[in-house]
Amino acid sequence: MEEAAAAAAAAAAGGAESGGGGGGCAGAPDEPVVSLAEVLAENEELEKEARAVLGGSDHERCSYSQGAVKRQALYACSTCTPPGEEPAGICLACSYECHGTHKLFELYTKRNFCCDCGNSKFKNLQCRLLPEKVKVNLGNKYNDNFYGLYCICKRPYPDPEDEIPDEMIQCIVCEDWFHGRHLGVVPPDSGDFHEMVCQTCMNRCSFLWPYAAQLAVPTVTKMDSREDDRIVLNVKETEEQTREIKKESGLDHTEKSVEEQVEQCNEPSTSSGSTCPKVVTKNEEQFCKLREFQSKPYLKKDTATFWPSSWRSKICTCKDCLKMYSELDVQFLTDECDTVLAYENKGTSDQEVDRRDPLMDTLSSMNRVQQVELICEYNDLKTELTDYLRRFADEGTVVKREDIQQFFEEFQSRKRRRTNRMQYYCS
Repeated sequence: MEEAAAAAAAAAAGGAESGGGGGGCAGAPDEPVVSLAEVLAENEELEKEARAVLGGSDHERCSYSQGAVKRQALYACSTCTPPGEEPAGICLACSYECHGTHKLFELYTKRNFCCDCGNSKFKNLQCRLLPEKVKVNLGNKYNDNFYGLYCICKRPYPDPEDEIPDEMIQCIVCEDWFHGRHLGVVPPDSGDFHEMVCQTCMNRCSFLWPYAAQLAVPTVTKMDSREDDRIVLNVKETEEQTREIKKESGLDHTEKSVEEQVEQCNEPSTSSGSTCPKVVTKNEEQFCKLREFQSKPYLKKDTATFWPSSWRSKICTCKDCLKMYSELDVQFLTDECDTVLAYENKGTSDQEVDRRDPLMDTLSSMNRVQQVELICEYNDLKTELTDYLRRFADEGTVVKREDIQQFFEEFQSRKRRRTNRMQYYCS
């Protein structure tokens, strides 16, 4: 039996190496042969994604003790806080320990959030990891994502009624997720931009439009008969139009002499707007990047905008612009460490290990026949594990350690029954 299996495996190895045939393992003749390189590449990519999303979050300790965490993976529990109840968010560790059998909505990551698990929003649940919590985290911000609804269409994701293939993109300001087709423009290729600001946030933070003209990734505006949605802003505007532009950008002020501007800069500002005159004092030069960008033509539209990785370092940080950011509650725009990319990189780097992969050590000690047999075993394992995990995904429940242990115990039992019944071979 062993000689026959080895011969069949060797034949399969020859076929796979020569590129011939589309054979698979026993019981699945139509499945393509999976090369060892493909297996390792797929596993590495999955691990990379998991480290990126979860690596920056602690899976064992509730994050509440850290206060409003700068950025962390969050979940919402539909079982404990269904629609109609107050929204609440829970950290990664609590999703495992306190809500493992519940229906959860994955929120990916959100900024400046304090774990709600077990507080007054959870009427019949006490946090097992950190029971002592205040009743309400007043600094937390919530949206429809906490009820499993996203985008301007307020639909779930994945949406069983939506047959249009479309990617979801997160706005870096409101942190809601949007369908690409609902952003007013055709999004650039995903590799061309790193961050997106949705239409609503662009309207609220209209100071971003001058920056967008110079820094944002170009897009194709969808055809729309409402020409009024576009406003061309030009440096040759009339005086009245110029005042209106400054008002929209939060820079509305009357013309003053240099002496008056210097005096104003030396006094605390009480205006809701932002004034950044270009004046030189003895100690420093008062310079506003926003006014520099405003001096160039720019287009204001009712669309989302897409930004490259380094754009945050180019926005103004003068005193008055910082005041404007604070009033609009977007201070994080000046912090490049606030980005999801920075969080993902941290998660990846924190879990890097300086040791050789034990799987590679094992494979290097195998001959070709053993390696092919391992691939066949992997194909069986992958198929059964995917089917097993799909149930958890459909129910929205967390996969716990004992679930995985149970799967492998049953898998080993099925494997023993198969090998006792029939010859295992690859074709």
